[in-house]
Amino acid sequence: MVAQPVSPALSLGLGRLLAPAALSLAALLLLLLSVLVPSPSRRRSADRKMPPSPAGPRHAESLGAGKAIAVLTSGGDAQGMNAAVRAVVRVGIYTGAKVFFVCEGYQGLVDGGDHIKEATWESVSMMLQLGGTVIGSARCQDFRTREGRLRAARNLVKRGITNLCVIGGDGSLTGADTFRAEWGGLLAELLKTGGITAEEAQRSSHLNIVGMVGSIDNDFCGTDMTIGTDSALHRIMEIVDAITTTAQSHQRTFVLEVMGRHCGYLALITALACGADWVFIPESPPEDDWEEHLCRRLTETRDGGSRLNIIIVAEGAIDKHGKPITSDDIKALVVKRLGYDTRVTILGHVQRGGTPSAFDRILASRMGVEAVMALLEGTPDTPACVVSLSGNQAVRLPLMECVQVTKDVTTAMNEGRFEDALKLRGRSFQNNWNVYKLLAHIRPPATKSGYTVAVMNVGAPAAGMNAAVRATVRIGLIHGHRMLAVHDGFEGLALGMVEEIGWNAVGSWIGLGGSKLGTKRTLPKKYFEEICANISKFGIHALIIIGGFEAFTAGLELVEGRARFEELCIPLCIVPATVSNNVPGSDFSIGADTALNTITTTCDLIKQSAAGTKRRVFIIETMGGFCGYLATMAGLAAGADAAYIFEEPFSSRDLQANVDHLIEKMKTTVKRGLVLRNERCNENYTTDFIYNLYSEEGKGVFDCRKNVLGHMQQGGSPTPFDRNFGTKMGAKAVAWITGKIKECSRHGRIFANTADSACLLGMRKRSLVFQPIAELRQQTDFEHRIPKEQWWLRLRPILKILAKYNIELDTSETAHLEHLTRKVLVPEATP
Repeated sequence: MVAQPVSPALSLGLGRLLAPAALSLAALLLLLLSVLVPSPSRRRSADRKMPPSPAGPRHAESLGAGKAIAVLTSGGDAQGMNAAVRAVVRVGIYTGAKVFFVCEGYQGLVDGGDHIKEATWESVSMMLQLGGTVIGSARCQDFRTREGRLRAARNLVKRGITNLCVIGGDGSLTGADTFRAEWGGLLAELLKTGGITAEEAQRSSHLNIVGMVGSIDNDFCGTDMTIGTDSALHRIMEIVDAITTTAQSHQRTFVLEVMGRHCGYLALITALACGADWVFIPESPPEDDWEEHLCRRLTETRDGGSRLNIIIVAEGAIDKHGKPITSDDIKALVVKRLGYDTRVTILGHVQRGGTPSAFDRILASRMGVEAVMALLEGTPDTPACVVSLSGNQAVRLPLMECVQVTKDVTTAMNEGRFEDALKLRGRSFQNNWNVYKLLAHIRPPATKSGYTVAVMNVGAPAAGMNAAVRATVRIGLIHGHRMLAVHDGFEGLALGMVEEIGWNAVGSWIGLGGSKLGTKRTLPKKYFEEICANISKFGIHALIIIGGFEAFTAGLELVEGRARFEELCIPLCIVPATVSNNVPGSDFSIGADTALNTITTTCDLIKQSAAGTKRRVFIIETMGGFCGYLATMAGLAAGADAAYIFEEPFSSRDLQANVDHLIEKMKTTVKRGLVLRNERCNENYTTDFIYNLYSEEGKGVFDCRKNVLGHMQQGGSPTPFDRNFGTKMGAKAVAWITGKIKECSRHGRIFANTADSACLLGMRKRSLVFQPIAELRQQTDFEHRIPKEQWWLRLRPILKILAKYNIELDTSETAHLEHLTRKVLVPEATP
């Protein structure tokens, strides 16, 4: 067995959980036997080892012994809640704790009885891919009263439950904090009235509370993304893409209303992801003369050759005086002033429905693990916390700090302090808003900069490349640059396949998959003379390269070539875009999220088939070259039993152990299996070999099927994440390259030969950073085309635990409690 996953996410440092283990030799030998990882003779090469943790591991397997955890979902449902419940149940059981479902939210907590029932490992099977919440959610008036909370406390005490995990919005989490604050008084009253015994009161002397935010609106301050938001964006973009085709056919204007009564996140990201002409959000109302600006913008778009207009409206949109701006108001305005054929579509509850995205499943699973650890580590002095996402890191934040700042946003809007409301939403929200304003409300200046910037794609195609090119071109034009499009990568540059590209040429590119510019894996070294000649011919002052590992390698070659060719002494920026997510210097690459969702969706269908036929195991081969990111993350998102990757070597004994594990699994009610294999995980243990081994060893117990997903992983329309990520990366790359051009300009010519004039733009933990590509050389395993250290490897134990492998989980690095107020009020530099 090999370890398993997480993205998008997502995309969340699980504190001590996600830290690599520091083991003694004896402990390591025990781990090698019990965890089913590679034999000592096949150790991972030294350049890919995980750094040791400073402290030895504490045994998480016994952390919950004698304890009980209850999990409930409350408020509006959100896709991904089931994944969170599944993680809490399975990790809780793994730690030795009892775990209870509380059905129907706080109402079930008050009513007790069959509403609170013990969960088993198998009771959360097939839950991962389901939308909504399987354990139910309900608005509860009873819990708002002290009498109701007394009944709830008695129900918990009688079952020995002193740890409560609440998945919901700010109202649900506020209720949990109130419950905890009153706990001592509730026990005293119950003891006085004979509702509980003194022994029960002593045993349940304090209540630990941990929250996970489940809300499609992403309206909770302190976290970049709440559970359900990414899935809601998927639903919205599916509809927007469909509407776009009919709008183009009839030259119509569409006004789309999305959810977000007090938060404009869904509307804002939708506008970014579809290139909308206008967006209305409650945090930043338009100026008083917005009607004139809107009509002028729509007219400009039509005059530029577009056959449609898209306007996105958050349901809570208002003007600066607090007056609601409705979809019907906007339609009436457009029809009256412009005479355009205009239609309104209100998406409604379709945004809550459907299967969760890969990002939401992974986010919820990681948060579920962290929530359990936070509960079991809690003390009477530990404040109630919420597990949140900041960049690519999971953090714990004081629950009521987050709730207070969330309320402060609404207060600021009610008082007309909209700038404060934007700041309180956090840096991520502000950055998205700033990029949108640049692309939607600024037009190229009449005065040009005098500089020429070229953009190209290199390597294999990846969904989101076109969104990055679109943003690069348009932001470049806004800076006054002359923008050139290079077709077919460096081969095209050598052959002179270069043309000037304007604003309208890239207008419809944002939702298109593949590469409109054309892309090839050709490296520049053998074409240096031709490339330099064309750099001079077309007057190129800077180059933005959007692509995968080949783009990174090409950048290194160009830097090396500067010693021989002065034409190469221009600023260079590499933007990672590859489904493999194997570019050094960035935790995520454009295109990886789309590929991950394609794999996850396919695995869902395959699991459904396996569940129907019973006793069947599917072997799925994924892309990625030597990088196991897709196999690992898809394994966590799809609930795989194993994921074989190159970074974690495995032997025939490990394969046999995995077969034995599946044979035991077939004795339970879950009679199916899913195994993922990275395409280059092992040159001898091929997909056919593993399929034949499983078929032979499982004979009489289960049968096998195999699927090689192939290039379908590179196709399709980009996900909302990849569209937004590509747009922001393109915008930030142009801002940086503009600064470098000015910095390297001397007497009318550009000369850039320093290390920091050739950088890769990557996401590192919580921020986008520029790193000299020469410095990244030392962090790269060129033979296998992967970074020497990859953050997601630390998440693989989670997949093993969720697949019921008895492994040791390192909890030596305790996640510390951060504070929200100092974070959200520090705005990040505008890209």
